[in-house]
Amino acid sequence: MAEFDLAIIGGGINGTGLARDAAGRGLRVLLVEMNDLASGTSSASSKLIHGGLRYLERGAFRLVREALREREVLLRMAPHAIRPMRFMLPPLSGLRMPLKLRFGLFLYDWLGARKLLPAARTVDLTHHPVGQPLKRQFLYGFEYSDCCVDDSRLVALNALDAAEHGADIRTRTRCMRVERRDEWELVLNCRGHRSVATARVLVNAAGPWIGQVADTVIRTPLKARVRLIKGSHIVVRRLFDHDSGYILQAADGRVVFALPFADDFTLIGTTDENFVGDLNSPAPDVEEITYLCDVVNEYFRETVTPDELVWSFSGVRGLRDDGSGRPEDVTRDYELVLDERRGEAPLLTIYGGKITTHRRLAEAAMARIGQFFQLRPSWTAGSKLPGGEFSPDGFYPVVAETIARWPFLSEPHARRLVRAYGLRLERILGDAQSMQDLGACFTGNLTAAEVRYLVENEWAQTAEDVLWRRSKLGLTATPEQRDAIDRFIATLAEETARPAKA
Repeated sequence: MAEFDLAIIGGGINGTGLARDAAGRGLRVLLVEMNDLASGTSSASSKLIHGGLRYLERGAFRLVREALREREVLLRMAPHAIRPMRFMLPPLSGLRMPLKLRFGLFLYDWLGARKLLPAARTVDLTHHPVGQPLKRQFLYGFEYSDCCVDDSRLVALNALDAAEHGADIRTRTRCMRVERRDEWELVLNCRGHRSVATARVLVNAAGPWIGQVADTVIRTPLKARVRLIKGSHIVVRRLFDHDSGYILQAADGRVVFALPFADDFTLIGTTDENFVGDLNSPAPDVEEITYLCDVVNEYFRETVTPDELVWSFSGVRGLRDDGSGRPEDVTRDYELVLDERRGEAPLLTIYGGKITTHRRLAEAAMARIGQFFQLRPSWTAGSKLPGGEFSPDGFYPVVAETIARWPFLSEPHARRLVRAYGLRLERILGDAQSMQDLGACFTGNLTAAEVRYLVENEWAQTAEDVLWRRSKLGLTATPEQRDAIDRFIATLAEETARPAKA
């Protein structure tokens, strides 16, 4: 008998979302990730929970409808990690006609079946805060709703909930090869330690690496070609003082987002380019950075130049190749390909996917492989991710309650902790009466107590895990502070390895 019902290769949003769903239905789940959780594409998105307004132009109504309806499901599921955001679309002369934009936003609202989020409207930019950073030529704009999220944080929460439902989550564990018989045998390597696991069904959820996994690990070529598309983003100083985002039309027909990011910064993206190169180190090229700066400079009074970048990053999507010529025209919809062979264990391969539709993708995947198991009913639609056990409008009341209970916290500190951990921040703060009780402060308001929690509960093993994928405090951390975090994590490892005294 196989040790696991389901083995998943890939610790991004698709893999962890599926692990959570499957474990909650009673399956024995193993997830292996060669690096840290969300170390690839799932930490390099535009940080949005959205339907994809631009996809309406390409007739992707099913994808847009599904994504829009997931916005409020996810907002209810994780009101700490996900928050509503209003977006301003200022029409630029010579591009899409204002009437077309109005109709598109009407359709966007109609497809979304909104209950929590306000509807689109026309705004006078000469008397509205969102108009202040824009050039004076923009007299009006169209405002609509979507949501934003810390993408890698959402991955960690899915993994945490999967583990609490019984899944075995193994990071820094590479699947070296598999043998396919009536069950799968996986040969694993974790920092030089070799082990073997068996499973009834295998899922290739390796994102842009699905082709490499198919060729070198499973040794069975993909049934459909994968198209690698790179999206790049830049982060600059804060360009505006409000909490709304902007969607900006580019002259080539694409759109660029400008979003408030990590309190003191603005996130600008994304590009769409075919990708060829090393998947372990995708990065924006000079042309992409210049492109993003040029689009922003068409709209904002304050000029952005490439030498002002605080951070830049790229993510690569592994999409099913549908033959589209331009990268931006390739479908962003997910596709699930099931490989069944008589007398051999099944293989499911996941192409594409979006942060927004990860929960629905997991449900669809369970429907495809459900024939091989006796499953409990689907359950995630009305569920809560760890720490999110409060209402979608309860974020600021929870912040106020946090400050009341731990009055030594500053408002920004309390807000960051609630955004990351929700009600589980109590597991970090405990009975602390002062900041000193939380141990050393490494950078900003990151304390030893928080780092310890992340190491012991959320698979963090390095300063990079903590500063970039469990938070975005890497934007302000110095090399010396990063080194201090790594040294502290090393002491925690020594404590764990040290035998208990008799």
